[in-house]
Amino acid sequence: MSVGILLGFLGCLSTVLSDTPAEVGVASLRAGDLVEFPNQPRRIRDLIESALALTERKLGYQFGSHSPSQGGMDCSGTVYRVLQDLEIGAPRSSRAMFAWVEEAGNLHRCGPEVQSMDDRRFDSLEPGDLLFWSGTYDTGKGDDAISHVMIYLGTSRKDGKPVIFGASSGRRYRGLRIHGVSVFDFQIPAKGSRSVFVGYGAPPGLR
Repeated sequence: MSVGILLGFLGCLSTVLSDTPAEVGVASLRAGDLVEFPNQPRRIRDLIESALALTERKLGYQFGSHSPSQGGMDCSGTVYRVLQDLEIGAPRSSRAMFAWVEEAGNLHRCGPEVQSMDDRRFDSLEPGDLLFWSGTYDTGKGDDAISHVMIYLGTSRKDGKPVIFGASSGRRYRGLRIHGVSVFDFQIPAKGSRSVFVGYGAPPGLR
């Protein structure tokens, strides 16, 4: 494995690796629990259903994996798997996915000045969009290097809060600390945080 690919995998981690694997703890919901789901195009509904099906499999966070058969996947591997299920030829790493979305003209930039989902820069956010962060882990490529990716699913009918999908070890969903392939809260990093929400955009070929 090349150093570049290895660092790309490391960038998915939201917590420091340890010798003791964390116990799998994931959350799920039904597609019908999302406000926007019934009005989405068939392609977006397929993506959401594929993602939520993975959350039902109790998959852990597995460094370097994009295969459910290994018992877990990392952040970019999880997104890669969902897009592959839709026959979308996505790159494997979070940094390459960011460049892919940007080169297609689909990227909506945010940055450290964005502190709330009420910011107008989120006006174009739609279910199925990829979400990108930097600074969630030391990638060795500088603080502004893309280090994490997830997928926006929509808003919960139950509480009206945004729901995202991916893989992480340490992020939360409605108070539950997650380790694995799951749904998650969408929280913007606090001002002064090392991590930054960089932007979002539709993967080429989805819409």
